[in-house]
Amino acid sequence: MSGYVVGLTGGIGSGKTTVANLFHDLGVQSVDADLVARQVVMPGEVALDAIVQHFGADILQHDGQLDRAALRTKIFANEAEKQWLNQLLHPLIRQRMLQQLAACTSDYALLIAPLLLENNLQIYADRVLVVDVPEELQLSRTIQRDQVPAEQVQNILNSQISRPERLRLADDVVLNTVPVFALQPQIQQLHSRYQQFAKEKLAKSST
Repeated sequence: MSGYVVGLTGGIGSGKTTVANLFHDLGVQSVDADLVARQVVMPGEVALDAIVQHFGADILQHDGQLDRAALRTKIFANEAEKQWLNQLLHPLIRQRMLQQLAACTSDYALLIAPLLLENNLQIYADRVLVVDVPEELQLSRTIQRDQVPAEQVQNILNSQISRPERLRLADDVVLNTVPVFALQPQIQQLHSRYQQFAKEKLAKSST
């Protein structure tokens, strides 16, 4: 079990996956909050049964999977329904996330979460690493990647914590405005530091 956790976050289009992959190349295991959020609503999970009971069977696709678009439509303009869904899912997501973190065996583990700070998930991390890019780059990257209108991306940006606030809450920052090969030395340096921090934490806990 990894006793040391680094929370990895950043705004949309900042390149969290790129940075996470560089850590993975160094043997660091991770838990992705977005993946966990998908896992807890898979067929056979108690959360999906509760969602079907609450919203009706038309919330499912033909193959029994959750119809995310239909669910988004139902909760989009209804604050009470959104609250109900959050109260159902957030505890389950946190429990599953912590179980997966406990199963990690690398020196330290990454907790990857776009909304780490918005959802107060940093309480489960020893340090917060923010992947940062200027807002105009977030816009252009996301428009290009997802083929969506600028207005839609701007709405997502507006719903996330502001860039200055995110940087204020960061322990470490990776400025992701350079090619991947130029990021590698910085990631290697952080990796060495986190390994050292993990050793120190382990030494403290065993005394």
